[in-house]
Amino acid sequence: MSKVVSGSLFFIVSGIFLLFYSCTPQSCFEQTDALVKATLYLNNKGLLAPDSLTVYGLNMETNKLYDKSKSITIALLPLNASESHSTFIIKINGITDTLEFWYTSYPHLVSKECGYTFYHNLIPDSTFYSNNIIDYVDIRNNNITTLNEENIRIFYKSPAN
Repeated sequence: MSKVVSGSLFFIVSGIFLLFYSCTPQSCFEQTDALVKATLYLNNKGLLAPDSLTVYGLNMETNKLYDKSKSITIALLPLNASESHSTFIIKINGITDTLEFWYTSYPHLVSKECGYTFYHNLIPDSTFYSNNIIDYVDIRNNNITTLNEENIRIFYKSPAN
């Protein structure tokens, strides 16, 4: 009788172990957010971080992406996949500008473990910005993906200009 109980107990414990082990989700180590990678350039000086950078979405002042941040040469800007455009308020060295992107979005499978994300394509000639401190915006790569690739360059003026 004890052999039957110990044999059954072994199979039950083995079954429970396999059940829990097989239900353990795999870890996702890949980037899953497709962000606009915007590098900041001071006119005539090249890639240069502004003294202060504040960025937030239009009407989202309480949810700042950057808040008086220093030493930022690459700003990462999220796009809303449920919209066709996103507008950001950018304050460089205390001077405020607006930056607006128009784009299309489509789902992309990152991996089995990570699931899906949305990639975006910037619509050519549909990036708008004000010119208080931003001199111009140069689109380098219209495809917004999870890869570490520069998408836009923001050229800003020296505060003395």
